[in-house]
Amino acid sequence: MTRKPIVVVGAGFFGLYIAEYLAKRGRDVLVLERAPQVMQGASFANQARVHNGCHYPRSVLTALRCRVSFPRFVEEFSECIQDDFDQYYLIGKILGKVTAQQFSEFCQRIGVRLDPAPQDIVDMANPQLVEAIFRTEEVAFNALTLADVMKQRVEDAGVMVRTGIGVEAIRESPRGLTVVARRTAESEPESIEASEVFVCTYSNTNQVLCGSSLEPIPLKHEVTELCLVDVPGPLTRVGLTVMCGPFFSVMPFPSTPHHSFSHVRYTPHSEWLETDCSAGAAPREIQDSTRRTSAWKKIRYDARRYIPILDECVHRRSLWETKTVLPRSEIDDSRPILFKADHGLPGLHCVMGGKIDNIYDALELIEGLGLTS
Repeated sequence: MTRKPIVVVGAGFFGLYIAEYLAKRGRDVLVLERAPQVMQGASFANQARVHNGCHYPRSVLTALRCRVSFPRFVEEFSECIQDDFDQYYLIGKILGKVTAQQFSEFCQRIGVRLDPAPQDIVDMANPQLVEAIFRTEEVAFNALTLADVMKQRVEDAGVMVRTGIGVEAIRESPRGLTVVARRTAESEPESIEASEVFVCTYSNTNQVLCGSSLEPIPLKHEVTELCLVDVPGPLTRVGLTVMCGPFFSVMPFPSTPHHSFSHVRYTPHSEWLETDCSAGAAPREIQDSTRRTSAWKKIRYDARRYIPILDECVHRRSLWETKTVLPRSEIDDSRPILFKADHGLPGLHCVMGGKIDNIYDALELIEGLGLTS
């Protein structure tokens, strides 16, 4: 009897990578994606930073996982990496949650090299608000190139990808699982038999679970605005991150000619906790209904207090997306992998990562399921 395929719900980076991983180990894999194209949601609308650990002085475990994943991701996706810029971390004096000494000791502990910033960078900062500036190694990835790479990789691995079809529910069947999918609200539902199902839909994870009459996973959502800006000449090949407390960041965004600009206070435009199935509207629907009035003026006003030259940035456009994290991550800014094996049904697995390089943590957990034996 032919073995039924593994169905992966969601064709973001995580969904495609997991699909390829399973296919290369002998499994038939089908990916279902609601959008007309792959990797056009959160896989694209993010800061495109490949973390090297510096970002997480309040979560040593997250930082150490970054240190393990960083070189692996950079090597595996070298054609997608932009590294021709200098990355600087600035430690704020007011309302900060980490001092310069604490940050330096933290980076030494996790094995990240810090160098003093050159004088031209130091001179850009307001010494009344910035305690110290360090140069370190971080890179960015081109999300469009990464999408092209992953499309080719899953094709080469024999993965079938169907776009424009949304998954409404997953049911237990006598022979495994049945995935109920539909192309449009008016079209007839389609039933797809599967041996296992991986839900990799990021912010819409609970929409699949609630549609399946299964217990949702507590999640926090934020509708976010990522500003894309042109920076003044001296910052063309520079990334700046001010932390930790008065946090904002500006760095190259390789899939465009611009820099991304995010701010801990103004990037989120609305937020809510999802702990049950009573919300009704999906995060995507809430995102689409959120009034899109840019916070760029407020972001620029606050950022120029720390680095006056940022007042010369020109806002070109903004990317809007729903950011989703585990509620406990709000305490220490950690970014653990979400991995729920056999969630409500045997063979139904939920996977969500807070960073793109979390994928390697997910693979370690998937190996434990024994799906490729």
